[in-house]
Amino acid sequence: MCCILRTFATLRLYHQRLNCPNRRLCATIYSSNTKIEALLTTQAALREKYQRISAKLIELYGKPEWKPRYAPVDELVDCILSQTTTDANRDRAFAALKARFPDWESVRDAPTEAVAEAIRPAGLANRKAPRIQNVLRHITHERGSITLDFLAEMDTDAAKAWLTAIDGIGPKTAAIVLCFAFGKPAFPVDTHVHRVSQRLGLIGAKVSAEAAHAELEALIPPEEYYPAHLNLIAHGRALCQARKPLCERCPLTAECDYFQASQNQQVPAKSKRSRKTADS
Repeated sequence: MCCILRTFATLRLYHQRLNCPNRRLCATIYSSNTKIEALLTTQAALREKYQRISAKLIELYGKPEWKPRYAPVDELVDCILSQTTTDANRDRAFAALKARFPDWESVRDAPTEAVAEAIRPAGLANRKAPRIQNVLRHITHERGSITLDFLAEMDTDAAKAWLTAIDGIGPKTAAIVLCFAFGKPAFPVDTHVHRVSQRLGLIGAKVSAEAAHAELEALIPPEEYYPAHLNLIAHGRALCQARKPLCERCPLTAECDYFQASQNQQVPAKSKRSRKTADS
């Protein structure tokens, strides 16, 4: 049935119409439908919450318009370099790599030590250098040359699957390449996006960064992936910082689970001190 059963009377009617001898089965179906209804209500409320948050973020940081920054392979290598380092160090390493080698074929075929030396500013050079070379070799093996331009013709899910089949490429890297280089509807979740989304309550506190990709893609309208990603990062850097979030300056406290929880934790302590002062 397409409607959601709401009362025991409708449950009884449902039982009769099905001519089902098992009332427990009907009760199970009824229970499942009410849970689905509750879930849909929760999701609708969460989407409304996201829209309020999005509007505030746009007020704060604007609404970035998509434009490609790098060629697809450049974007991929840049993303590998960005892992566990700062943007400044990533940029230094990427510039050094491009200056040292004339093309990606040269990077692929170079001694690994030479690649590691070039990208040392990004940190973990001895891990990242072989990873970059292995990725370039995989692309060459699959496509005959080092190009990702063919991904433009693939649907997003197929393109994600192709990229994540490469050892060393996870959902974040794949989403960055597809979103930034191709403008495809893929939502990247980096450490800032993950932290801010959890604090605001857009995803659960125990949802991993990897699992957050699917949850946030289901929540955020696809046409908003690019600006939402950049604005959540901007907010994570400017106010919702990892160690000391600047809640007193944040215009999102009314929507923020983290802030509300911190306020609730403070209330009993203040109330207790107030009572003690009054008693004395």
